[in-house]
Amino acid sequence: MRLMFRWQAVQNTPTDYSKFVIKVIPRMHRVATTDAAAPSNDTTGTPSTSTSTSQNIIDQKVLRHCINLSSSYLVTDVTLNPERGISTWFTGFNRLMDIVCALHARGELELETMNIASKACSECWSIGGCWKGLEEARDCVKEVATRLKKLLDENGKTYKGERIYAP
Repeated sequence: MRLMFRWQAVQNTPTDYSKFVIKVIPRMHRVATTDAAAPSNDTTGTPSTSTSTSQNIIDQKVLRHCINLSSSYLVTDVTLNPERGISTWFTGFNRLMDIVCALHARGELELETMNIASKACSECWSIGGCWKGLEEARDCVKEVATRLKKLLDENGKTYKGERIYAP
């Protein structure tokens, strides 16, 4: 019995980091409700009232996971879509860094998230220098890294007094 295989050209669907990021952003949000009870100094026995406030919280674990994928998406976006890949990758990467900057502005950015963002910039910079056709990525990384550097402490090496990842 003879087996025959017919080889077919497989068309790979291009990846799109920007679409991935847009799809995941709503999953990063969770609403935290806190009850703030007003202390009762009332001697008449009137019970104190409590107010409930909700706060939109970003799940930074999900954010870090998305940022960690940036170097992989850089390679696949550009490889599978040479015409627009760098654009789709940079749009996604830039949106994630917008969230990082917003968290910093709100005073909620965790050190681990800042470390992951710094590491992602380093990885993407290296890939941009090593892979043919990805040189343009270095300009994109430089733009993002410049924004992140503004979030660091005055010495440029720490974030909130703690050392961060630096290549």
